[in-house]
Amino acid sequence: MTFHDWLHSILNLFYPRVCAACGESLLKDEETVCLKCRFTLPYTGYELHADNPVAQTFYGRVRFHAVTACFFFAKSGKVQRLIHQLKYKGNKEAGIFLGQELGKTIKDAPLFQGIDYLIPVPLHPKREKQRGYNQSLLIAQGIHEVTGIPIGDKYLVRAVYTSTQTKKSADERFKNVKDIFEVRFAEELEGKHVLLIDDVLTTGATLESCAHQLENIPGITISAATAACAGN
Repeated sequence: MTFHDWLHSILNLFYPRVCAACGESLLKDEETVCLKCRFTLPYTGYELHADNPVAQTFYGRVRFHAVTACFFFAKSGKVQRLIHQLKYKGNKEAGIFLGQELGKTIKDAPLFQGIDYLIPVPLHPKREKQRGYNQSLLIAQGIHEVTGIPIGDKYLVRAVYTSTQTKKSADERFKNVKDIFEVRFAEELEGKHVLLIDDVLTTGATLESCAHQLENIPGITISAATAACAGN
């Protein structure tokens, strides 16, 4: 056994490294998500189809150039565990991983070419202080690592503190996020193509609210991408 192997074994004894998707121990060369889970995660393939189910969510509500979600989110599934680890267990690496996988799906997808900025859905400063980070920004950082697209997290702010969307009905979700976002430095986005980034798409209320604040900027093109969506 080499010194590196010995050190890895000792560290893993006191600080066990486990897969963020299944909870099993990671092997020496595995990071964040084990190889078995990586091969079985439920990708949607939506990035290749303009008229996909998540895009249809917004028909008649807001005009997006393109919309996609990387994975299907199923109750008690691996993607749900990844999102839970990211949002509630302080697992920042789960967010970077989700972003990297999302970035891989859109990097060469025709619908997602020419994007100027990644704009993560912002948290209110109070909520971000409680969590310690913005999970959507971590996902955007993962996408940036793969695509090189700049992150524009200064352009959209959450000006109103609201209660969590979890367990709210569709109607309550829309009311909860109506007019809570504000745009900053709007002139810098004129004529640009921006990609809104969020963790999970359910009703689409949050992304719709963000888009409505951006859509009056002259010449702007708005697309949206999430790590996961309800599905299989």
